[in-house]
Amino acid sequence: MQLNYSSIRLFFLLFIACSPSSEKTDTKTQSIGIVIHGGAGTILRKNMTPEKEAAYRSVLAQAVKVGYNILKNGGSSQEAVEKTIHIMEDSPLFNAGKGAVLTAEETIELDASFMNGATLDAGAISGVKTIKHPISAAIKVMSNSPHVMLSGKGADEFAHEQGLEIVEPEYFFTERRINSLRKVKEAEQKEIQTSALEETFLRNQRYGTVGCVALDSEGNLAAGTSTGGMTNKKWNRIGDAPIIGAGTYANNATCAISATGWGEFFIRSVVAYDISALMEYKGLTIQEASRIVIHEKVASLGGDGGVVGIDNQGNIAMEMNTPGMYRAHIDNDGTLTVKIYKDE
Repeated sequence: MQLNYSSIRLFFLLFIACSPSSEKTDTKTQSIGIVIHGGAGTILRKNMTPEKEAAYRSVLAQAVKVGYNILKNGGSSQEAVEKTIHIMEDSPLFNAGKGAVLTAEETIELDASFMNGATLDAGAISGVKTIKHPISAAIKVMSNSPHVMLSGKGADEFAHEQGLEIVEPEYFFTERRINSLRKVKEAEQKEIQTSALEETFLRNQRYGTVGCVALDSEGNLAAGTSTGGMTNKKWNRIGDAPIIGAGTYANNATCAISATGWGEFFIRSVVAYDISALMEYKGLTIQEASRIVIHEKVASLGGDGGVVGIDNQGNIAMEMNTPGMYRAHIDNDGTLTVKIYKDE
């Protein structure tokens, strides 16, 4: 077959049009996102003054914006989680750091954990008394020790050796938490049937944690959780917050999760890991997996609380089986959402 010039030219143009071009690139970029919680429980509008509600919303917004700005400027999910949780640890509104609850011995025992979704490295500390930012200590355990969890005096000493900010235990004491402990102890000593309002108050002493999950521009997930534990806790009780897989989990293959609630049930249900496992092995979305774990698995045992999570595509979950959960989220477009009550 003889080809003329026009045929050859047409063939060449078609070949160029169909060939991959070095100038044509995929414009899709990696999503970023961040979600936080400040504890779940019987959080009702009727019990919240406008001033108190505004204070909670303000700190939640401030905290999540700190992390989002880090992500937006190319920072890592690890840094975003750490700096965001610092804001909540510094606030007396939340049961972590400065606002931590007191033990039965009227002391402070702080717990925290962190997990890196890219490497599955993790670190945790439990029962510490002098570390201003427990989440940073958990990250140091992950990065600068051969261990996953340190506890008590040894964990405090490790943090000091790592150059973290150390404070006197009195730094963490607030009038609000002192009064809460007194009220719990009085009810415990009376051993009488309390009013519905007091029962609600006492039940909520089991709750209170702060947490953060983030997805950065490199596609890496991270999760962190920090808490003062349970009011009037005894015998060096440890909840789910410092337990990897229960209160905190991150895996780039699936999601990052931070939990808050009645810790004993979250440990028994391995809540954070279970959500990831349902996504990995059953192909569920983060919303579906979170709903099943919180509303079916935890609830069937008698436990309550909630989780925040983000998957490797930037989809989020903020699931709870309680009347409220302090929570906030900023998506890839920079849209801020702050919520307190379940029906928001």
